[in-house]
Amino acid sequence: VQLQASGGGLVQAGGSLRISCAASGRTFSSYSMGWFRQAPGKEREFVAAISESESTYYPDSVRGRFTISRDNAKNTVFLQMDSLKPGDTASYFCAAGRRFIPFEAAYWGQGTLVTVSS
Repeated sequence: VQLQASGGGLVQAGGSLRISCAASGRTFSSYSMGWFRQAPGKEREFVAAISESESTYYPDSVRGRFTISRDNAKNTVFLQMDSLKPGDTASYFCAAGRRFIPFEAAYWGQGTLVTVSS
């Protein structure tokens, strides 16, 4: 599985942004999918995951603000980010998972940079 993230950019605090991750291959629907982020000088952090049956879960830091979804017909997973904060600034990475809970990545995409200005 090859993953290509896109849609990052600059947004003001309180704003919204949706990033996407397109997957190659015919087995996309059989994978759980996840999003992680990494800010400069910090460790990679789990952000969201969605199962093959579209169950979802989030850490407390983004729950209620971020929404993960998937479109199996388009081999794409999305992350809708609302009420963004400067602390959400990071490179965001998508991953295809070998396990849903806890999410364990099998394949990684490259990052897309999200910058939230105050």
